[in-house]
Amino acid sequence: MNLVKFHRTFNKLKHLKARQYSQPAILDQNEYTETPEYPPIQDLSLQSRKARERQSVYDKIRKVKTIEEKQIALNMPRYYGWKCIMLTDQKVPYNAMPVIQFYTRSHFIQSEKLPDTYTETEAIASDIVKEIKSDVEDIIAIEHEGVERNLTDTSGTLSEERQKENVITKNIVRQINRTISNNLSSKASHILTAQVDYDPRHEAFWMVGGVDPPRKVVNWRKTFKWYEDRINEPINRPVQYLGTPMLTLRNALPLKPFIPYSEAENPEFKVPQFLYQPQTVGYSTEFRHGTNIPGYWPGDPEEFGLLSIHSRDYILDRKDFGPEDNIEALHCQALQASFGWLLAQANYQGFNTYNDVTYPLSTQTIITNGQLWSFYAYQLNTIAFHNDQVDNPKSNVCFGTNPLKLYESLENGKVNGLNEDVLKMIIQVYLNKPEERDYDMKPYLDKEEQVVADIEDDNKRCWLEDRFKHLVSNKPKHYLTPEIYHWEYIYKIQNKTRFFERKVRPFERGINPFDRKLNDHLPPYIPKALRPYPRCRKKFETTYYPDV
Repeated sequence: MNLVKFHRTFNKLKHLKARQYSQPAILDQNEYTETPEYPPIQDLSLQSRKARERQSVYDKIRKVKTIEEKQIALNMPRYYGWKCIMLTDQKVPYNAMPVIQFYTRSHFIQSEKLPDTYTETEAIASDIVKEIKSDVEDIIAIEHEGVERNLTDTSGTLSEERQKENVITKNIVRQINRTISNNLSSKASHILTAQVDYDPRHEAFWMVGGVDPPRKVVNWRKTFKWYEDRINEPINRPVQYLGTPMLTLRNALPLKPFIPYSEAENPEFKVPQFLYQPQTVGYSTEFRHGTNIPGYWPGDPEEFGLLSIHSRDYILDRKDFGPEDNIEALHCQALQASFGWLLAQANYQGFNTYNDVTYPLSTQTIITNGQLWSFYAYQLNTIAFHNDQVDNPKSNVCFGTNPLKLYESLENGKVNGLNEDVLKMIIQVYLNKPEERDYDMKPYLDKEEQVVADIEDDNKRCWLEDRFKHLVSNKPKHYLTPEIYHWEYIYKIQNKTRFFERKVRPFERGINPFDRKLNDHLPPYIPKALRPYPRCRKKFETTYYPDV
């Protein structure tokens, strides 16, 4: 018999049903075991509980089905975006090598030639050099002296010297790529099917752990008792790479590893530590959403990079840094460009900064100004080195050369001293053939729904597509990012002279606006005329944020 009561205190809760009890179910005999099984004993300390909470979030992100939803899940903790350290290919500060090596977990091996894997194509490359040598000389001569250019920099940030070098280099690279591709299309099938991208958008986002906390974080921790023993505990540092190579080649199959994957934990591959603030070196920070874009949208069949060619025009603005640091700057540019491109490709395979890759990825990088060419071969072995993976023994490996001259000089429209060995190295990079792997390349993606386009529900598919595109566009919010003005800090925080005023600002009410989640907003309102007929109380549209 149900007992119905009228609740006079809460008028909205008009009826409360009495609790109903049922008979206990009969136990299944299979639940008994010969030996007792006890649940695991867990550490109940604050740090252990927080670590389990973070691990549960990492597991939830790994179980998200599609690529786009995983990218949205990475940004769920921050409505206004992460305060990221910005790495770009337009500026490399002085003495940046330790920072880049630590932030990309890369061991750099300098050599005068390419790794041993390129020796297989040396004979073919030597024959091709004889066929295209005269064409390359004509390309260089025409681009330098046969074309009259009108240089206009819309941004107004580049000098005329940089603009000229950038334009000439870009045209030389494209013409050499066209010449080599036409010659190799009948000899190398992967060149015939390769996708060529001009000025693509490369972006990568990841977390770097084990970094010393800034002074503001230390002062904030001192206000809480539970931080007494770990005031200087390391923090995670969000890092965002933005790059635009002049030209890239990609294929449906990945390149072969340059070293065995088992060598990723080799103790000889050492990476320097840089625990200080990157602003001390010259890097800046910016609030933005983390984005991973390898130059194409999810679902493109040619999803593995073969080669990326970058400009070195920023070296013209480093005249006071010395030749040795300029060479280090090129190495830094290659490390961050190679790591960023491979990390973005790994995200499109279902991995991310919290869920490490299960196999290596490789790419080739060239940095040039048309005359000087630097060659790099990079192998990505790990992408997880946040605070919970700071002891990860794996490291990435990069083989690189110093700048090599393709030709000596250019006089009266004629190229003098074309270096056939450098031209052969360029061709060998093109001849490096990708191969199919014999294991699952997308272990963390759903077998049926790997991209948003595979979702059958029209509303969910369209909503996720729009939300993902809006997120990676990094358009500014409708309202400015919250901040504490200088006068507020002086009179309200530092000296507390305006205590009589009404407390309406977030910092006065103990609210941290940057803890706001990505889904912490009202969904779009549905007007009554557009609601389902005949009657519907649903006022807001449905959202499909990942459950993380």
